Amino acid sequence: MASSETNSTAASDDILDSNYDFLIKFMLLGDSGVGKTCFLHRYMEGEFRSRFTATVGVDFRLKKLEYDFPEDDGEEVKKKIHLQIWDTAGQERYRSLTKAFFRDGMGFLLLFDVGNVETFHSVRDWLSEIKEEAYCENPDIILIGNKCDLENRAVSEKQGQQLANELNVPYMETSAATGNNVTKAINTLLDMVMKRMRDYVSGMDPKTGKSGEPGNVGPETKTETQSSSSCAC
Repeated sequence: MASSETNSTAASDDILDSNYDFLIKFMLLGDSGVGKTCFLHRYMEGEFRSRFTATVGVDFRLKKLEYDFPEDDGEEVKKKIHLQIWDTAGQERYRSLTKAFFRDGMGFLLLFDVGNVETFHSVRDWLSEIKEEAYCENPDIILIGNKCDLENRAVSEKQGQQLANELNVPYMETSAATGNNVTKAINTLLDMVMKRMRDYVSGMDPKTGKSGEPGNVGPETKTETQSSSSCAC
């Protein structure tokens, strides 16, 4: 599949309209201070801001994309995607609130701070909560070691990769300060989710609009053949 980074056009626009083929919802998760809001700002605005007020509850931004979506005949057609990225509070006191949104997520970016070993140790707890609350047992997740521009690291890239291997999820290191791998991480997760979406659509009965494998795509989406679907997981 073509990379969404090199074969998409995007415009930052927080106004949701009905002119799209797929509505995709990602969630940014991780302890407070790992850089989720800076990560999102870098992706949306292409710039770094060092100071943000801590997120209270949840917030989201919307990006409109065009994505090369492969058809059954091997041809690729451009599909319009509305990508919602939800920024969540990492503080424990907001955890019950943010968990209520987990089931709406179709992909998860789980961040830790490579300069703070405690945030690294929290990864397993976050992953357990994702799998407990998400729309299915094996949702699409990328583990991200953020702030990789730091000179004094507490967690090595090898340690991050080893944990990702244990958890059976992809691993990437990013920096909101330099922009390193931020867009790539989003696009990688988008490719994972769109592959799941493609498999779902290809198994859909054109007469009934129902998939032969319900529950494998996500909690909510929109396609040309079916206006919306609900996950049965």
